[in-house]
Amino acid sequence: MATIDIIENLIKRHESIIRTSDALEAGLSRTTLSKMERDGKLVRVARGQYILPDELPDELFLWQKRKPLLVYSHETALFLHDMAERTPAKHSITLPSNARLSATFPGDLKVYLIKPDLFELGIDTLRTKMGHKVRCYNLERTVCDILRSRNKIDDQTVFAAIKNYAGLRDKDLVKLGRYSEVFNITKILRQYLEVLL
Repeated sequence: MATIDIIENLIKRHESIIRTSDALEAGLSRTTLSKMERDGKLVRVARGQYILPDELPDELFLWQKRKPLLVYSHETALFLHDMAERTPAKHSITLPSNARLSATFPGDLKVYLIKPDLFELGIDTLRTKMGHKVRCYNLERTVCDILRSRNKIDDQTVFAAIKNYAGLRDKDLVKLGRYSEVFNITKILRQYLEVLL
């Protein structure tokens, strides 16, 4: 199979990203990737990640590919759910407390750590604004995270998140109540909701 055919196949299979590991597995060499980058046929967007020159890099998707364990949370989850009033200045991710990002991980991120037994609660899959699938917490978990971290998040974002959630037709107050009990924020959640509902 010709190099260009291998590249096109990788692009289709991996949603526009060519990872060095996938290219090596498909029979391409690091030298071939470097030559294609020098010739302008590929653009290196992060260590071990390439896209075609006419593609726009999707940071959220690239970070997810780089660290599949991460889950977008807090302000970034609000943004992905179309519940934010603006794009976050710094994207927020959550990892289990027994995991870490490498020192070479690209991006200026707000990293939240949580007990491993609570990490999986409420994980969903959403599409970024560029159409790629990423892991993100559902709205109920996001509301709980915003309230739990309210001292680290500006008041306007906290209030807007609760207000926007309260205005949804398809909100799941039962699930929100269950999550608030797990995270011990039932009292503070009730105070916010009493004002808005």
